[in-house]
Amino acid sequence: MATSYFSADEPRHANCRSKNPLITESKTAKYFYETFTLKLNYSILTGRKSKNIKQLHSISENSDVFFLKKKRWQTAILANFGFIIAFGIRCNFGAAKGRMINNFTDPFGNNHTQKFYWSPIELGFMESAFFYGYAITQIPGGMLAAKFAPNLLFGFSILIASVLNFFLALALTAHPLTDFVVIAIQICQGLSLGVSYPAMHGVWRHWAPPMERSKLATTTFTGGYLGVMIGLPVSAYLVSYIDWSAPFYFFGVAGVTWFLIWFIVSAPTPEQCKSISEDEKRFIMEQVGQVTSSPATLTTIPWKEILLSLPVWAIVICNFCRSWTFFLLLGNQLTYMKDVLNLEIQSGGLMSSLPHVLMSVTVLASGQLADYLRSTGKMSTQTVRKLFNTLGFGGEAIFLCCLSLISEPSAAVSTLVLAAGCSGFGIAGFNVNHFDIAPRYAPILMGFSNGFGALAGASGFVLEHLVASLVNSYSLHLLMLDKIIQFT
Repeated sequence: MATSYFSADEPRHANCRSKNPLITESKTAKYFYETFTLKLNYSILTGRKSKNIKQLHSISENSDVFFLKKKRWQTAILANFGFIIAFGIRCNFGAAKGRMINNFTDPFGNNHTQKFYWSPIELGFMESAFFYGYAITQIPGGMLAAKFAPNLLFGFSILIASVLNFFLALALTAHPLTDFVVIAIQICQGLSLGVSYPAMHGVWRHWAPPMERSKLATTTFTGGYLGVMIGLPVSAYLVSYIDWSAPFYFFGVAGVTWFLIWFIVSAPTPEQCKSISEDEKRFIMEQVGQVTSSPATLTTIPWKEILLSLPVWAIVICNFCRSWTFFLLLGNQLTYMKDVLNLEIQSGGLMSSLPHVLMSVTVLASGQLADYLRSTGKMSTQTVRKLFNTLGFGGEAIFLCCLSLISEPSAAVSTLVLAAGCSGFGIAGFNVNHFDIAPRYAPILMGFSNGFGALAGASGFVLEHLVASLVNSYSLHLLMLDKIIQFT
């Protein structure tokens, strides 16, 4: 995975160009190096070079303080809960649709008739509507995170999506008269949550010491996978034992409650935080250095250099492929468990959470290991990012290929768990690489790459239902997995 050629563990002078295998003597490469690398690594940090490892280790803080008492770790864990709710919200429709579009018998023996009538194409647009809004606000979200308090931007993105979840449940009850309203609400949810990732990159731009970036970022973004791990079984049980609308209200209430806590605890920067210790404030400010306060605008962002940057496009491709796999599984795991493995929705909901349990563990472990390898000098930042990306994408592709040939339930679930577990390594690769190549523009780059990831999510849902209308469910199973492997 690409890293800054002036990252903390690399030489920081022009002569390092000849040692870099990614830089050739071609005019294009020379232009890329001189414009993108130099501009984004010197102007970003107000014209000063980043500190090397020895300098960073010379800046210390009180090691006797328990990590949960440190404000940056409180922020990371609370943000983790925010992403749990955000991704839990995304599980609601996927869990509810099985009850909405079919006749079924609940666990109490009561028979229920089908109440919702959507064609496969209509259902595809229902499920993909979120991603249209999600893609639109990615880059604006990065710009807003540079101009306004990123912690509040992140908090309000979760709050608005949670409140809209109440209205989504109400609109669905008036089907089919309100189908367009349902689509509009889901687009608005996407618009709101689209700024969440860029906003958190904006938070860590101020709060994350260089040698803790992987740990803090992976702790935060693990919430997405925990959200699926919790959201799928919780939504499945609420749908089965209460009503299809129950998960919408449950996660709506959870989001509003979380926002109140986040609003009290979080702060835009260490300097503006009233509850941080002086020792931690000094440590973060000296480690991070001066962060420019001038907001990024459409005219000040170096778009030409970004668009011509091979490292940026490497991150974009990784984000697209990862999102294609993740969102396709997110929306269809329960359907896969029921239609292919013949598991009931209650059992399927529990089984479908298992891949995300291992994925969450892998993401957390990979962040710790990545920062250990970097901080001890055992591997360069560039080597670490490439290693974890290869483990993540390569391992997932191999196990998904095997999964397409398996129909026995326990073997299929085990293979899916291993595939998801491998994919967690990639988060310590491409997903934190924005900080390595351009710390100042990390929110912008995250929004740019995540926008393509949102397009992958939208196109995946539409393609799935187009195929579903043409082939039987088992062939659909094979075609879906084959498509995932191609993009991975």
